[in-house]
Amino acid sequence: MEQYPHQPPEPHRRDGSEQGTGHGHGAPESGRGAASGLGHAHGHSHSHGPAAPVSQHLRKVIAAILVPFTAAVLVGLVVLWPERAPEHKRTGVGFDRQTQQATVTRVVELSCASANASGVPPTGDTSTAEGSSAQQRAKGTCRKATIRVDTGKDKGRTFTEIVQPDQSRQLHQGEKVVVAYEPSAPRDLQYAVTDVNRKFPMTLLAGIFAVAVVLVGRLRGVMALVALAVSFLVLTLFILPAILQGSNPLLVAVIGSSAIMLIALYLCHGLSARTSVAVLGTLISLALIGVLGSLFIGWAALTGNTDDNTGLIHGLYPSIDMSGLLLAGVIIGSLGVLDDVTVTQTSAVWELHEANPSMGWRGLYRAGIRIGRDHIASVVNTLVLAYAGAALPLLLLFSIAQSSVGTVANSELVAEEIVRTLVGSIGLVASVPVTTALAALVVSADRAAPDAGAAGASAGAARSAPARGGRGRRRKR
Repeated sequence: MEQYPHQPPEPHRRDGSEQGTGHGHGAPESGRGAASGLGHAHGHSHSHGPAAPVSQHLRKVIAAILVPFTAAVLVGLVVLWPERAPEHKRTGVGFDRQTQQATVTRVVELSCASANASGVPPTGDTSTAEGSSAQQRAKGTCRKATIRVDTGKDKGRTFTEIVQPDQSRQLHQGEKVVVAYEPSAPRDLQYAVTDVNRKFPMTLLAGIFAVAVVLVGRLRGVMALVALAVSFLVLTLFILPAILQGSNPLLVAVIGSSAIMLIALYLCHGLSARTSVAVLGTLISLALIGVLGSLFIGWAALTGNTDDNTGLIHGLYPSIDMSGLLLAGVIIGSLGVLDDVTVTQTSAVWELHEANPSMGWRGLYRAGIRIGRDHIASVVNTLVLAYAGAALPLLLLFSIAQSSVGTVANSELVAEEIVRTLVGSIGLVASVPVTTALAALVVSADRAAPDAGAAGASAGAARSAPARGGRGRRRKR
């Protein structure tokens, strides 16, 4: 039996590391070893742990780009961080009202006529919607609800409210509701039901979501939930107060989105060159979205003041740039989908390289872009349907009015959604080739350092067969 001067190598593991002492033995390729007459060549590596995903030089290049960018984001957070919430006196209009929690304690039925809650149809005309509704109320059955206030200085106080038969929200005994409070109104009219208390079903749904994410994603799922919480903290503690304080909405959105991107990606996917490439791809795509959004929002003369909510914001804080707020919303809204696309494309290129290390950057790019095309088709369709679903009641109103497509698209309310959708989609489409090209260049440009063990091998063995590093995956040379 042949005696080996060294112990035979352990089988290679999938992560590129190898069990044993860390010595690797590489057999020569067929033909070359036979021509030299040597049975085998030895290469020794004394490094420990799995091979780095990319070389030290490439990590330095990536760090040279991302470290200054991260420093700039931190400086922006410090400079723009809001000191305190701006002074504000409630108007009692819309969302700007004091609210309390309450419970419906009793509901009784009575005729609308006896409750004096009906109106006479104007001039007896029941052909109009107003006249028909008034007639229905006059002949219908109303409900008288007794509501108890559960929070605030008037806790325990009760008031009554008449619920019309044609109201979309009917109150039921034991139901939890939200009531608005107006201290300047007459005592009997200070409280009114504004909404249903949905805290329990919403909390339950959030809990089911969290459990599902953790069960399927395990530790990665936990990190995703932590990143989600951090994103909400940045949004509520920095972005919104900074805009209300008077900072430029676009600048605040860029700084806040960059912070969310860095925290979420590195927290969920680890501090690695792969994640850094996804960060670079996301950053370039966000920059493109910002430029296109700024250009077309200005060109289309979109003011950002299109409904009651934005009108209320403009009335309370006239100094806020509403068109800038619209652009900030486009950037923040595109960030979540961009993360998905860039991480997926980067991972795809990395796995393609692992499967075939001999593939050059052109081959990696072509293979990765084929995957990206399927991703583009699904993501763009998702964005369009999401915006269409959100604007469905508005689209129904235009359909009822039998407005033409051109008229609908030209209205500012719909034009905002069109610009938002198309600008975000262009950024998503661009992120695929950009991120794929970056990942292919980084992976294919990777070179392993010369094996120190091979340098000490005999001159004859070195001339006949180049030694292969026995530890870690074999890299393309």
